[in-house]
Amino acid sequence: MPSSVQLSEADRRILRALQADGRISNQELAARCNLSPSACSERVRRLRDAGVITGYSAQLDPAMVGRALLIFVEVVLDRTTADVFEDFAAAARRAPDVLECHMVAGGFDYLIKARVRDMAAYRAFLGEVLVQMPGVRETRTYAVLEEIKDSRRLPI
Repeated sequence: MPSSVQLSEADRRILRALQADGRISNQELAARCNLSPSACSERVRRLRDAGVITGYSAQLDPAMVGRALLIFVEVVLDRTTADVFEDFAAAARRAPDVLECHMVAGGFDYLIKARVRDMAAYRAFLGEVLVQMPGVRETRTYAVLEEIKDSRRLPI
């Protein structure tokens, strides 16, 4: 697991601004962060090189692209051995409907976040993908009725 990087207040201002608008020009970013454009560009480059900034992406409306239903699934494996963990994780990485997959401590082994078109699509995903993954013994599904907050912005 990577260790944290020492961030100056200027770095934090840059990161907050980029989280709000990843398409902001360097000129505008520098102005918002009270830096010269060259100093701002150098700090952004350093933050990318250090792995603090891992990429940029567009945020899409799930319903507009046929992925309106958000599902969380608890997964219990039949065995908790290194090879089963590795095989399950590899299968989760390959499944396009799986947005996130987290190994957790507690009453189950993995928590999956998936997006599908509707409940029929989820039923197909469950039967054709999820329960076919290596080591799956049991699943518990939670369909989201209302999304209250959805953010990837980190409080920095």
